[in-house]
Amino acid sequence: MDLPDWLDSLSNLTVLSLRNNRFKSQLPSSICRITTLTDIALSHNQLTGKLPDLRTLTSLQMLDLRENKLDSDLPAMPEGLITILLSNNSFSGNIPSQFGHLSKLQHLDLSLNHLSGTPPSSLFSLPNIRYLNLASNILSGSIPNSLSCGSNLGFVDISSNKLIGGLPSCLDGMSNKRAVKFGGNCLSVGSQNQLQESYCETANIESKQSRGRMVGILVAVVTGTVLVLVLLALGVLLLCRRNRSGRTFEQNIFSKVVQDNSTTGVSSEVLANARFIAQAAKLGTQGAPACRVFALEELMEATNNFDSSTFMGEGSNGKMYRGRLENGTYVAIRSLTLLKKHSIQNLKLRLDLLSKLHHPHLVGLMGYCIDNSGQDDSVGIKVFLIYEYVSNGNYHAYLSETCPEKFLKWSDRLVIVIGVAKAVHFLHTGVIPGTFNNRLKTNNILLDEHRIGKLSDYGLAVITDEIEKIEVKGEAPKSRHFGSQDGRRRIVDPIVLTTCSQESLSIVVSITSKCLSPEPSTRPSFEDVLWNLQYASQVQAAADSDQKSDSTS
Repeated sequence: MDLPDWLDSLSNLTVLSLRNNRFKSQLPSSICRITTLTDIALSHNQLTGKLPDLRTLTSLQMLDLRENKLDSDLPAMPEGLITILLSNNSFSGNIPSQFGHLSKLQHLDLSLNHLSGTPPSSLFSLPNIRYLNLASNILSGSIPNSLSCGSNLGFVDISSNKLIGGLPSCLDGMSNKRAVKFGGNCLSVGSQNQLQESYCETANIESKQSRGRMVGILVAVVTGTVLVLVLLALGVLLLCRRNRSGRTFEQNIFSKVVQDNSTTGVSSEVLANARFIAQAAKLGTQGAPACRVFALEELMEATNNFDSSTFMGEGSNGKMYRGRLENGTYVAIRSLTLLKKHSIQNLKLRLDLLSKLHHPHLVGLMGYCIDNSGQDDSVGIKVFLIYEYVSNGNYHAYLSETCPEKFLKWSDRLVIVIGVAKAVHFLHTGVIPGTFNNRLKTNNILLDEHRIGKLSDYGLAVITDEIEKIEVKGEAPKSRHFGSQDGRRRIVDPIVLTTCSQESLSIVVSITSKCLSPEPSTRPSFEDVLWNLQYASQVQAAADSDQKSDSTS
C-alpha cells in the first residue's frame, strides 16, 4: 500500500499521523507543500527510499519516522523542529552540520542506522537539547575534549559505534546531571565495555581516506565495464560449482541433524542456518570474544571440584557456581541436565546459536561443556554453561528501602530498565530466528560494577525445549490499581516516590497499564514500550536538572 500523493490537497492539515500501517512507498514530495503541518508521525511502516527536503515546512515541530526502511543521506531539516525521531532505518552518510543549528531541538534520536563520520560537536551544545541518541551506527573519529554540553542535556547515548579517543568532561558520567551511555566503542576509558582499538581502526582509516577513495571510484568507473563482462562469465561458472559443493556440504553436516525431528517449534535446519541481520553486527557482535568448548577438568579446577563454597544458588534451570579460570577470570557456571531428545550434534548447534547472542546488556555466554560420559538414557546429558561473572548482584536486591546501602533512585532504575529493554528487543528482532521466553524477572537482571543492567537466563528455551510449554493467556494481574495516588503508594517502591517526577512516573505507569491489558490487540509494541521508557528518562533528567539549578540559585 502506497502513501497517497494527494495529501497536499488538505491545505489546512496540521497533524499527519499514520503510524503502524503497511505503507511501502517513498515519502511523497507533495507533503513538502503542506506548510501548515506541525506533526508528521509515520513510524512503524515500511517506507523506503529518499527522505525529501522538508525545509519548506516552516511550522513543523515533530517528525517521527522510526522503524521504516528509509536509506538515503539525511537531508537538512526545518529550523522549528523540536523532536526528530529517525531511529531504526538505514540512513547513511554523515550527520549534517545543519542539525547543530536547530536551536529549538529538544529530542533527537538517530540510533540504529548506518550513519558514519564524526558527530557534529554542536549537537551536544544545542540550547534546548534534552535527549540525544546516536547509538548503534558506525560513527568514527574522536569527540573533542573541548566539547561543551547544553545545560538542558539530560540523556546521551553514543554506544555501539566506532569512536576513539577520550570523553570530554561533560560526558564522563561522573556527574549526576546527565545519563551517558558510551559502551561498545574503542574509547580510552575504563568502563562500559570498550572494545579493542583494532575494532574501530577500519572506520577511522576509511574516514581519513575518503577523498582518495573518490578518485579510486572514478578510475573504477572507467575500467569497470570490461571487468563486469569478465565477472559475468566467471560468475556463471562459480554459481554452477557452488550449487554442487553446497549440496554436498549440507548433506555431510546436517544429514543426521535434520533427522532429529525437533519438537521445540524451531527446526534443526533453521537453527543450523540461523543468521544475524545488520543490527546484530552494529551492537558489537564482531568485537565480542569467541565462545569456546571447555573441558570438564577445567571447570572442576575452577570450582575446586564444585565445592560448596562456590555454590551460588539453585533454580528451575540447574545449579550455579562461581569459578575462577586459570587466567584469573571469574565466571558463573550453570550446571543442568537435559533429556536426550536430541543428538549431541543437535545440542551443539543450539548452544552455538545461543553463544552468538552478544549485546551490551546481556550476560555473555563464554562457552559450554557437554558431559555425556557414564550416563544412561534415563539420566540425560549433563551440560555446563559458562557465563561472564557479574559482580554486583541482582536488580531485585536494589528495589526495597530496607537496604539503604543499595539505594537506587528512579533515574538510575530507568537507565537499568532501558538497557534490559534494548536487550530483549535485540533478542526478539536482532537475530533470526527470534528468541523469546526470556525469563524477564528482577532476579534475572544483574548489575555489574558500574551498575549497568544485564539480562541473564535468556534464550534457555532454545536448549531446554521449553518453547513447547509457552502459553500466552493474555490475563492481566488483578487488584493492580495505578490510577489513584493511594494505589501507587501501595504498589510503587517508596524510594521511587521520593526520587521521581510525577510526569516521569506517570509515563511509565501508563505504558505498564497498557502492557497489562487483557486484550492482546490493545497492548503496545515493544518498540513503543522502549520509546516510552526512554522518554520517561528524558523527562526525569530534565526535572533533576531543574531541581539542581533551583537549589543552587
